[in-house]
Amino acid sequence: MVSQKIIKIFPGVILALVFCLFSQGINNVIGIELFGTTKSPISTVMIAILLGIIMGNAFTPRPGMMIGLDFTQKYVLKLGIIFLGIRLSFEEFLKFGTVAIPLIIVCILSVLILIKLLIKKVPISSKMSYLIAIGTSVCGATAIVAVAPIIEAKKTEVAYAIANITLFGVIAMLIYPYFAEWYFYGEPIMAGLFLGTAIHETSQVAAAGLIYDQQFNSPETLNVATVTKLIRNTFLVILVPLFGFLYNRGRVKDKNYSIFSIFPYFVLGFIGMIIIRNIGDQVFTIENGNYDIWKTLINYTKSLATVFLTMAMAAVGISINLSELKSMGYKPFVVGLIAAITVGIVSIVSLETFLKFLL
Repeated sequence: MVSQKIIKIFPGVILALVFCLFSQGINNVIGIELFGTTKSPISTVMIAILLGIIMGNAFTPRPGMMIGLDFTQKYVLKLGIIFLGIRLSFEEFLKFGTVAIPLIIVCILSVLILIKLLIKKVPISSKMSYLIAIGTSVCGATAIVAVAPIIEAKKTEVAYAIANITLFGVIAMLIYPYFAEWYFYGEPIMAGLFLGTAIHETSQVAAAGLIYDQQFNSPETLNVATVTKLIRNTFLVILVPLFGFLYNRGRVKDKNYSIFSIFPYFVLGFIGMIIIRNIGDQVFTIENGNYDIWKTLINYTKSLATVFLTMAMAAVGISINLSELKSMGYKPFVVGLIAAITVGIVSIVSLETFLKFLL
C-alpha cells in the first residue's frame, strides 16, 4: 500500500527536483557566464517558479504527474519550512514573534474592514468576500479551504478565490523582496516583518524570504519572515470559527468546529527544529571536539530546506494555469488586488509608526 503511494508520487516529485536543479544551473550560468559574478541577479527560487509557469502552460502536465506535484506543494514544502527552524535560536524566535504579533493583528483587521466596505462598491457574493478576506489576511489557500465548508461555498467560488490569492501572492513574492530591500534600506528585521505580513501563502513568504536571502545575503530576513508567517497561520484557529459564526448567524444551523482539523501542525515541527538546534548547540561544543560534525549537519539541513522550498515553488509554477485565470470574471480580482495592496500598505505604515520603536 505504502509502496504504491510512493510510486504514484515519485514522477511528480522527481520533476520538481529536476526543475530545482535546472534552475540552480540557470542561476550559475547567468551569474558566472553572463555577469561574471558569483551570484545571479535573479534568484534560484524566482527562476524555478517562472520556469514552472512557462513549462506548465506550454505543456499540459499528465494527471499522474500532478499527484507528485501536489504532494510536493503540500508536504515537501512543509518539510522545508520545518527545516528552516534549524537556523534560529529560541531567543530569536520569541523576540521576532513578540514583535510580529501586533503587526499581524493590525493587518488582519485592516483587510477584513476594507473588504467589508469594498463589496458595497464592487458587488460580489458574500461567500466570495469571506474567502478572499481570510485568504488575504491569514494564509492564502489553506485558509480558504478551511473556511469554505463552514460557509458552504461552491467549488467554483473556492477555485476562484484560490486563483485570486495565487495570482497576487506570486506577484508579491517576486516583487516584494526587492522592494523591501530598497524601502527599508537593507534593515533585515523590518524587511522580514513586511514579507511575513504582506504576502498571502506560506510557500510564497518562504520563497520571498529565500529570494531576499539569496540576493542580499540576509538569512535573518528569511528567519523573521518565516516566524511572522507561521504565527500568522495560527490565527486560523480564531478566525475560521469566527467567520463561521458571522456567516451563519441568524441561520438555523448547528456548526461544529474542530480546532484540531485546522491547526497548522507544521508550525510545531518548526518550533521542534528550533529546540533541536538549541539543544545541539549545548551538547556539541568546541570543547568536546564534535562541534564540526554538528555544524556540518546544520549546514546540510539548511541546504535541504532550500532545495525543498525551491522544489515546492517549481511545483506551484507548473500547477498555475494562466488560461483558467483569464476565463474568470474581473470583479473578485479587483477586490483581491485592492486587498493585497492594502495589506502591504498597512504593513509598511504599521512598521513606520509604532513597531520600529520595539526593534
